[in-house]
Amino acid sequence: MTTSKFATVDFFTGRPTIEIAQALLGTTLLYRNPGGTVGGLIVETEAYLGANDTAAHAYNGRRTAFSEPLYREPGTLYIYRLRANYLLDIVTQPAETPEGVLIRAIEPTLNVDQQLTNRGKTGVQVTNGPGKLMQALGIQDQDMNLLPIAASDIAVDLTQSQTPQHISALPRVGVNAEAASGQLPLRFVVAGNPYISDSRKRDWHADHGWK
Repeated sequence: MTTSKFATVDFFTGRPTIEIAQALLGTTLLYRNPGGTVGGLIVETEAYLGANDTAAHAYNGRRTAFSEPLYREPGTLYIYRLRANYLLDIVTQPAETPEGVLIRAIEPTLNVDQQLTNRGKTGVQVTNGPGKLMQALGIQDQDMNLLPIAASDIAVDLTQSQTPQHISALPRVGVNAEAASGQLPLRFVVAGNPYISDSRKRDWHADHGWK
């Protein structure tokens, strides 16, 4: 396992995608840009398990220009557009094994005012969804698609981190619930955090779910 401050290929190598999806919770997603560094604690992720996962872009071995990043080395960025939103996925298995983790929500911690400005929103609406967090970070293109994370302006800081009190495993959002993989509990959240995408105010914890 990597000893680097930032997650490198080692972090995304040698363990199941489900474990990586959970290990990302509480680390800090960063975007370094000319205006400064913005980011926040990862509070929600989804695992996508490749050819046998009916919700995955690589289901049945499908391989297109759109999904090509999934077939590259672990740690490759897969930035794609879905219904006018840009989403961030990180490849988690060796080349030709098309699995990855979608970053679904963050709790803003760095340069929060810039994120509020980027989104034009306040409160949890700033980053409580995969398209929202990309808007908040200021990433609205695919320029970093296919890049290794270590060679990009995106980073996962393993040292600026919090430990979840409890991780809940839930069905994924926006997938075909009737398909074979539709109800699998492959979405992982920091229980009690207000920034998870479907949180209810009554479930929020004063400590945001951190130890």
